[in-house]
Amino acid sequence: MRIAPRIWIGLAVYAAYVIVVLGVTALSGVAYTDIGTSAEATWRGAVMDLAAGAVLLIIVTTLLGWWRPALSERQRSRHTWPIFVPILMFGVAVLNIFSTDWAKFDASFLLSLLALGVLVGFCEELMARGVVLTAFRSRLSEGWVWFLTSALFGLMHVGNALIGAPLLSSLSQAVLAFATGTTLYILRRVTGSLVWAMLLHGLWDVSVFAVGQNPLAAPLGPLLGPIIGVLSLAVVYWVIKGANEKNSFVATA
Repeated sequence: MRIAPRIWIGLAVYAAYVIVVLGVTALSGVAYTDIGTSAEATWRGAVMDLAAGAVLLIIVTTLLGWWRPALSERQRSRHTWPIFVPILMFGVAVLNIFSTDWAKFDASFLLSLLALGVLVGFCEELMARGVVLTAFRSRLSEGWVWFLTSALFGLMHVGNALIGAPLLSSLSQAVLAFATGTTLYILRRVTGSLVWAMLLHGLWDVSVFAVGQNPLAAPLGPLLGPIIGVLSLAVVYWVIKGANEKNSFVATA
């Protein structure tokens, strides 16, 4: 790596990403609650800010030389059975997808949701469980790495209150995001790759936004999401146990 990982670098990237995403969304004039209700609102209120965030993360990760540690584990988790939690999350997302009446979406709306899924999975995973995780592993034990990256991922969602989301809703979303982040952390540790977490994250968000247009399917996420979160917290210890990622990477000239 060109630059040795440091905790402050991860925090700086985190802050820059949040500022860019929230700033671009605020400039778009689209309220958070309108995202996913139409193609225009989704493009302007979500896709554009995530695209700006993606550019930032690609440039920063390249300059730091952190692509390898950000995208892959040095050693996978010794325990693979906790992957049942991400599989359950995948199952709920698929149920949401199949219970959505896609005929009601026009081509532009479908493309906006696809772009949203690709970008949110890439950006939020690369930022939280990629760059920030790599930075934290320079000094912290794996237990703290899991907890703090998941906590920062959850805290990021409180910022939605600044772009039109109700504060209480944003706070509850932050708590759920902490648990969801734990599920995605488990997926990274078990598979050894961040790519699978990116794909699952993107699919989950698309299913959530799509199902919001289908009242009959809407209860699946709110009901099963917290259950998945509780399960992830119950088993995350087993993917942390025996992790040997701290100070695994050093800078090279």
